[in-house]
Amino acid sequence: MTIPLRLLARGDPPARAVSRAARPGCGAAEAASILDELRARQRGMNPALASVVDAPGVTDVLINGGQAWVDRGGGLVRVDVGIPDEADARRAAIRMASACGVRLDDASPIADGTLPGGVRLHAVLAPVSGSGTLISLRVLGTRRLGIGDLEACGTLTPPVGPLVRALVAERANVLISGATGSGKTTLLSAALALVPAGERIVCIEEVPEIAPAHPHCVHLVERAPNVEGRGAVTLPDLVRAAMRMRPDRLVLGECRGPEVRDVLTALNTGHDGGWATLHANSARDVPARLAALGALAGMSESAVCAQASSALDAVLHMRRSTSAHRWVAEVGVLTRTSSALQCVPALSVSVDGRVTEHEAWATLAGRAGL
Repeated sequence: MTIPLRLLARGDPPARAVSRAARPGCGAAEAASILDELRARQRGMNPALASVVDAPGVTDVLINGGQAWVDRGGGLVRVDVGIPDEADARRAAIRMASACGVRLDDASPIADGTLPGGVRLHAVLAPVSGSGTLISLRVLGTRRLGIGDLEACGTLTPPVGPLVRALVAERANVLISGATGSGKTTLLSAALALVPAGERIVCIEEVPEIAPAHPHCVHLVERAPNVEGRGAVTLPDLVRAAMRMRPDRLVLGECRGPEVRDVLTALNTGHDGGWATLHANSARDVPARLAALGALAGMSESAVCAQASSALDAVLHMRRSTSAHRWVAEVGVLTRTSSALQCVPALSVSVDGRVTEHEAWATLAGRAGL
């Protein structure tokens, strides 16, 4: 192994690791350990944290100063990630932010980004955080789950699985709602994998998360302003740009602000087959959330009502149980009444898989061609 002298002279941790691997007598096991360390440093992590993040089944790693917690699908448990105190946590957060290519310091104490390998980082420094440095790592699954996988694990119970397939085939516009970690992005990626290979999918996201198994899926990602407050590219900007990119399917990773106006407008101008996600407590609460987001864009409640009822064909609401089971618990149809927008229930699914049909099922089944 040939080591550039400039690396050895710097003496930083990666250079020292390379120097150890190059010395005479370094065995295969030690070289492999050094290689793991280099890979961890590339992501701004120490080897202990990287091993926890990379462990099978891990979905989230949370660091509060000198304490760390991991969720392997059954709730949070304490774990040692080699970050014993607040000072180490702050340094780790800044290193990981740097690996994401985003700024994190006293002048910019909140950072969002995606680490090499696909782990999503959110970090907050003190004093904005009153609990010291807070690091949240969301681990995206390396395996791409399809609709069949979600049916097999109970996320999609009959007739929800066939309904999702039919909604994609019939180019329906669908909104997936639910809480953080309920499986919205997983369901969205699985549904988009059903889109015919000859169609182009344009995904608009705050950070890259949607990963469908599809040969023609492109991503537009929001950009924060620079240190001078310039150069920002917002989600509404990206929605307008996407409409000029010949999309067959327009997808918004998350409706969280005034971009809802542009999405509803796009889905009302011939862009069928679009999908989006939204944070909401239940399917019945989706109209209130849309109205609140529309207000941020200067839309009246009546305008949101008219646009949403015309643009969206179905609402799929995800839930997560205390045992970490995720499933589509409610299916609804947005309907415009004389007073407001309502989400009329079509199906409800209990945690044990029992399905109940409601008044909007016949309407939705007809739209999906079932």
